[in-house]
Order: sequence, then C-alpha cells, then structure tokens
Amino acid sequence: MTEEEWFASRETRELVEALDPERYDRKLRLFAVACCRRVWYLLPEEATRRVIELSEAFADGSQVHGALRTAVESLEWSWGAEAVRCAAALNCASWRASAASYLQASHHATQVDIQTMSRSHDASYANWRIERRRWNETWHQLQFLRDIVGNPFRPVTFSPEWRTSTAVAIAQGMYESRDFSAMPILADALQDAGCDNDDVLNHCRDANGVHVRGCWVVDHVLGKS
Repeated sequence: MTEEEWFASRETRELVEALDPERYDRKLRLFAVACCRRVWYLLPEEATRRVIELSEAFADGSQVHGALRTAVESLEWSWGAEAVRCAAALNCASWRASAASYLQASHHATQVDIQTMSRSHDASYANWRIERRRWNETWHQLQFLRDIVGNPFRPVTFSPEWRTSTAVAIAQGMYESRDFSAMPILADALQDAGCDNDDVLNHCRDANGVHVRGCWVVDHVLGKS
C-alpha cells in the first residue's frame, strides 16, 4: 500500500492489513475498542461491556490480564444478536497481536448496528438500506484508524520541547474523558511550545476530524506509542 492509497481506500481491511500487528498492537486494539464503543448503546450486557473496557485497559498497559481472562470466561454464548455482540467484545480481547481479530471486532460492531434495522418487505430497498448503514459504519471506522495511526508512511518526529505541562494536561484530560473537543486548544498549546509541524497542527484543527482514544497526536504528547 502507498501513502496515497492509505488515505484514499474505502476498505478497512486494506488499512489494517497494511500494518504490522506486532508494532501496532496497542493501536489496533484501541481501534477495535473504538469500533465497539461507537455502538456502545447497543451493547447492553454488562459482561460484554466489561470485556471491552478491560481490553482497553490492557492496551494501555494496565495489569488486568487475569481480570480480562475472567471477564471473557464469564460471557455466556447464545444465538442471534447476543452472539454477535459477544464476538465483537471477544475480538478486542485477543491474547496476542492479531490484525485479524481486531478487524473482526470492527466487522461485528457493524453487524451489531445492522441488526437493529427494521426490515422492509421490499428486498431491494432493504438491501440498499443495509449497505448504506454498512458504509456509514465503515466510514467512521476508517476515520478512527487514520486518527489512531496517522500517516504510517511519513511519521512525525515529535520534539520533547512540545510536551509542556499545559499540552500534557490538555491531552491527558481528553484521553481520560474521551472528549476530544479541546483538540484546537491543544494545537494552540503546541504552537506556543514551538511546534510548527503542519501535520500535527492541522490534525488538531481539522473541523471535520474524528478523534478517539489512541489519536496519534494525543499519543505523542503523552509519550505513548
């Protein structure tokens, strides 16, 4: 895959498979979690949510391996919608770096959303609505992955001098709350610290940007990889 293809692709699979799962394990796991959190309101089971939450904590280095394994074992399988919801959570909880598992999490998250749709008696209209909903989820997932990974073909060299106490406090607040509305403020703080990198500043100030936990700029500020 080329840099141009990375930003033009409409296929989540193409982007995920272009990444080394060992190098990008944390980011791919957070991508899977973001896909599930997007349909959080459709995941009512406490056990399912618990697996996703612990998978997220595990991605960030928390010592929750035992708790995560217990949470996975507590999931009770059944047929139908609940099985799809369980599968989405379980694929976030892969015990090894697995691009295939994280990709399956995004797929099952999409299926969770599609299952909520009322079916029309007109088969062609129903199929059109399903594909439109599928593409809507895919679009968001592509934005999540690009936000988390950034540009893998042209990585940014992040100066330690840009990590001022103000910038770190803003980034940490967004990371913990999952509210990224302060991204433009982070851009101002970075610029005040001497950051003149257009990729960094434009990513923060993009009015149409989508940001989730693992955002590459926020990660740089917080010293995460």
